[in-house]
Amino acid sequence: MSNLGVIDLYQNANKDKVKEFLDKAESTLRVVSDSNKIVRDVEWIDIIEETLPYIDKIFRKPNRFIANEEEIIKIEQTKKVGVESIKHLSKHTNFIQTIDEQSGDVIPSKLLNVRKEETYNTYENRLIYTLMQNIDFFIGRRKEKLLNELQNTDSQNMPKNDKNIEYSAVSHINDERVEVKVNFNSTLDAESSSNSAKEKSDEIINRITELENEILGLKSSEVYKILEKEGVSIVREPIKKTNVILKNVNFQYAMKLWNYLRDHLDESTISDEEHKDYMDEGELKEYVDETFLLQYLSMKTLDDDDDENRDTKSAISNIILEEMIDKALDLNSELTVEDLTQMIAQKYEVIKYKKMEAMKEIKNIFKEHFNLYNEEIMKRNMDNE
Repeated sequence: MSNLGVIDLYQNANKDKVKEFLDKAESTLRVVSDSNKIVRDVEWIDIIEETLPYIDKIFRKPNRFIANEEEIIKIEQTKKVGVESIKHLSKHTNFIQTIDEQSGDVIPSKLLNVRKEETYNTYENRLIYTLMQNIDFFIGRRKEKLLNELQNTDSQNMPKNDKNIEYSAVSHINDERVEVKVNFNSTLDAESSSNSAKEKSDEIINRITELENEILGLKSSEVYKILEKEGVSIVREPIKKTNVILKNVNFQYAMKLWNYLRDHLDESTISDEEHKDYMDEGELKEYVDETFLLQYLSMKTLDDDDDENRDTKSAISNIILEEMIDKALDLNSELTVEDLTQMIAQKYEVIKYKKMEAMKEIKNIFKEHFNLYNEEIMKRNMDNE
């Protein structure tokens, strides 16, 4: 065999004998697996993170309207008389004190005073203000659940993914009886798994903390502070479908979050435990049968080449060598033994270097495919679970 490694076991093997070996193989494959998957719900973090920039835009360009405050005041307190004041006086003549008959001037005792004031107390703004309260409550509840789960986590609740494969096979080739018994075990490293779980939990807590900081920033906006100071009423279901809520992109994202918080308040961590014990008869077994063949071919490397193979290789080598010398002498009949030896030595070094480089490349290719082969075995095992 060459130095190419395991790949030569397949390339140099007698195909008929390989087929015979696999056809005669009798094997069993038992698969036992125990898993405990801890799935923490972080979808809500993604959705809130996605929506906060749109809420920020709403607070930067809030909906507003002009509110009219009307009151009846004495004429001496009036600073400005508008159309509304005249219309009101014409309907309430009892506020007329005197009328100058010569000039026609009307002197009222009281007038309607209309004061216009811009306000943020709109339905849409109160909706976003209420949404901020809902976000606060939702995050607080989920964070409390998460911290309680982390505090109460014990070894029984840690993630687990244990797999055991018991394989036994026997085959006959010529006068040989080949038998193998293999036990594969795969378990999660407890310390590594615990560290990994802690890292994921810390990452979730850090993301929650960042959310809380962003929300605190939104609460510092002028609009939110004004609404909070005025003690505006919160919005309750059902939501009014105003034009702004239906057509404004920022409010569309806000309503998506509103509905999500309402529908997913009580969801939390999921623990999925599963135990399987079965005899595999599918592709996984075929893969391991081929591994059985590979083990047999590896073992056969302990045997010396038989006489027939050695004689054949020697004869072929002599023929090739004679042809090479004939061609060299045809090109230059004055070549001495020393010249020929030197030429061969130089070419030998070049060819050996190229061959070694080629071998390295082939080894890398084989290693890559062998790794893919192993990954496929594990994937098939997990799919069967």
